[in-house]
Amino acid sequence: MNTPGRPVWRSRVRYLAGTAFAVLAAILLGVGASGPLAVVVPPVITVAAFGVAVWAVRRGRAERAAHEARLTEWAASEAVLVERLRVARDLHDIVSHGLGLVTVRAAAARHVIDAGDATCDAAVREAREALADIEEASRHATTELRRMLTVLRRTDGPETLDPVEDLGRVPGIVRAARLAGLRVRLDLGPVGEVSPGVQVAVCKVIREALDNAARHAGPTGVRVRLRRDADAVVVTVDDDGPAGHWTARPGAGHGLLGLSERVTALGGVLGAERAGRGFRVTARIPDGEAA
Repeated sequence: MNTPGRPVWRSRVRYLAGTAFAVLAAILLGVGASGPLAVVVPPVITVAAFGVAVWAVRRGRAERAAHEARLTEWAASEAVLVERLRVARDLHDIVSHGLGLVTVRAAAARHVIDAGDATCDAAVREAREALADIEEASRHATTELRRMLTVLRRTDGPETLDPVEDLGRVPGIVRAARLAGLRVRLDLGPVGEVSPGVQVAVCKVIREALDNAARHAGPTGVRVRLRRDADAVVVTVDDDGPAGHWTARPGAGHGLLGLSERVTALGGVLGAERAGRGFRVTARIPDGEAA
């Protein structure tokens, strides 16, 4: 959905009224101060000038009202666009995590079965656990997808979604990544009081970085570090690179872009770069509620 640029009010009323007054003044000056026309023309000019003034006021008000209507329509379109972008980001964060887990766990189960004897108890047990994770992740992703689509269809009010994320969710995000096969080490330093918006952004960064590591590097080692540096909260996610002969399964590429927009909106900086054989995602977000 693309909206046009902000409407600009360009009125010609002033120019037309000014031209009319100039013409009337020229006529009045041309008549002079004596003669028959000097008695008749001034009242006529006065009435004409009054009529032009009334027309200019009414036309100006009408044009302003029309401009305000266009401006209101434009603002509503912009609001709809912003809301749809927000929903798209939330939909990506919620669903891509579940579907990414499905992909990784399915691939892990296939590798286990292909690498060893399918009748081996350990291989069968690992395959069953992977399939159970796939079932749970698929059910959760499908449920969240339906809820988000319900939000897009509703017109009678907001829909209740998941509660706002906070730093208490970080261990759960790490546990989900471990279920996907990642060997995650969590290093949580003292961060003091952190504002809610920054907490949400930190959770988004960690989840997206872990999802990317699972897709691109498979069951590899990852280190998640969260600390405070002066008046900023810093989160870093490093992975060790592709595991074995893992084949990367890249996503659509919208995740890091959405993260960058979210972090930048908070006045922070997001970095994503190669680090040896692996990849590193770093977010530094200013936080005014430093303890």
